[in-house]
Amino acid sequence: MTEASRLNIAAVWQDRGFPMSQAVVEPDGRRVHLTGQVAWTPEFEVLGIDDPARQAHVAIDNIERVLHELGGTIEDVVATTMYYVRDIDLEAIQAARRTRFSLVAGPAVTGVKVAGLVDPRLLVELTVVAVIPHYRFQAPTA
Repeated sequence: MTEASRLNIAAVWQDRGFPMSQAVVEPDGRRVHLTGQVAWTPEFEVLGIDDPARQAHVAIDNIERVLHELGGTIEDVVATTMYYVRDIDLEAIQAARRTRFSLVAGPAVTGVKVAGLVDPRLLVELTVVAVIPHYRFQAPTA
């Protein structure tokens, strides 16, 4: 199997227009767990202060950069845990996710509201698990 199999059934609650699957069966490949990504630059500058959509996009950009180094893409993500600080930001974060993840074949998703993140200016953190097919996987060199 080279692609993830995804399941959504009518007997269980359905998504509300954001990219997710109720279950994702991992394809044949290398499983990669990424550290939670936030809206930090390499110098720890926070991008998008008080802008949850911008922060979500920056976190996803960081995820894509890490996956790219391993031969992966955002489509290889099979699971996401989304940590967010304020309820008011949830729609903006989901809107950002809708533009970056497939609505048809989104990852399994868990959302967790938290009291705060490592930097008080951060509003969202995304942690993902990806499965990169063997034919694309590039082992880390460092």
